[in-house]
Amino acid sequence: MASTPHAAHTPLAERLRPRTLGEVIGQQHLLGEGMPLRIAFESGQPHSCILWGPPGVGKTTIARLMADAFEAQFITISAVLGGVKDIREAVEQAQMAQGTALEGASGLGGRRTIVFVDEVHRFNKSQQDAFLPHVESGLFTFIGATTENPSFEVNSALLSRAAVYVLQPLTEADLAQIVDRARATGALPAMEKTAEDRLIAYADGDARRLLNTLETLAVAAAREKLAEVTDAWLLRVLGERMRRYDKGGEQFYDTISALHKSVRGSDPDAALYWLVRMLDGGADPRYMARRLVRMASEDIGLADPRALRLALDAAETYERLGSPEGELALAQCVVYLAVAPKSNAVYKAFNEARAFVKKDGTRPVPLHLRNAPTQLMKDLDYGKHYRYAHDEAGGFAAGERYLPDGMADPGFYRPVERGLEIRIADKLRELKNLNNQKN
Repeated sequence: MASTPHAAHTPLAERLRPRTLGEVIGQQHLLGEGMPLRIAFESGQPHSCILWGPPGVGKTTIARLMADAFEAQFITISAVLGGVKDIREAVEQAQMAQGTALEGASGLGGRRTIVFVDEVHRFNKSQQDAFLPHVESGLFTFIGATTENPSFEVNSALLSRAAVYVLQPLTEADLAQIVDRARATGALPAMEKTAEDRLIAYADGDARRLLNTLETLAVAAAREKLAEVTDAWLLRVLGERMRRYDKGGEQFYDTISALHKSVRGSDPDAALYWLVRMLDGGADPRYMARRLVRMASEDIGLADPRALRLALDAAETYERLGSPEGELALAQCVVYLAVAPKSNAVYKAFNEARAFVKKDGTRPVPLHLRNAPTQLMKDLDYGKHYRYAHDEAGGFAAGERYLPDGMADPGFYRPVERGLEIRIADKLRELKNLNNQKN
């Protein structure tokens, strides 16, 4: 490891943080020879990017190494604690660094700045938008770190200006290397192979969790003057923290996928199993609640609109009660979602409409649908001939068109013959018949 001195109180995870690319363990699909991030390092030109992956896999380390490689000022913002004020201060620091160099005689065009935003998915749209003009102008290089899918949590405008790199959980072999490095520092007592294997399984691909646990063990072992950490002692000291994590290779996103598919497949027992597996494995229950809301909207939709309300209630209940009491509400929600009638009709309709609008031209709003708040607009026939549905028989203006002129009925929404959508389909057929009779 690097020989950089550290204070004795510095956490082990920080003391063992890689100082060069060669010291990085794992992520060779990005950092190996000829791989995307290695090429970026070797090019001499940093670029904005988003590092997506689970905790403890090297996102912050890679960002810091990039700053070192390009001799850039490194500014860190935590999206959990920060806000627009922190973004504004980062912009000012970047401008100062650039301006100071520009005033000198080096002719290097200013010192680079890298702004690293940890947990960028926690920034709202306006906060994320605040970075755009400065990324666009090249004032600084933006690096975001997130454990959430950027497609859902990061603005499309920011995504279009940043490459997305997917980091993987560390393998058991990777974690074993980290244990060896920690042992080489003299910070660890001897350890039974069984105990080491259990620790590696417990870390579940997270180097930070592994190192923090090793540090806790080292302190406890020193206090008890142990010559060797045994598996029995390990279980006694860490208790519930040291659950038997599955070694089958399932990763976080595979497990949430299994939960989602079990709900979609209407299997409440399997859905409960995967929910408990994730909670037992340390998944944030708030994340689980968000995923349940997504399932209610994507896979159940209007077949049972109560599902979405129940998912939101479960999320609110967890916020009020916390763990473990609030987890029962999540379990109740999972069972309901699993047994509810299923429909992805709205989900498919939304995606089809979005794809259509993306490739279609910008069609003008028909005159009869336009608002006419001024006399000039009325003189231009805005709103003319619009039929107010509430004044029509049955509250329906049969024969009225609401799509742009010349646009055929796209038929995005096609309700399924399940749950409430059976009645919705009947209603739509009735309205279509009335339209046909009028036309």
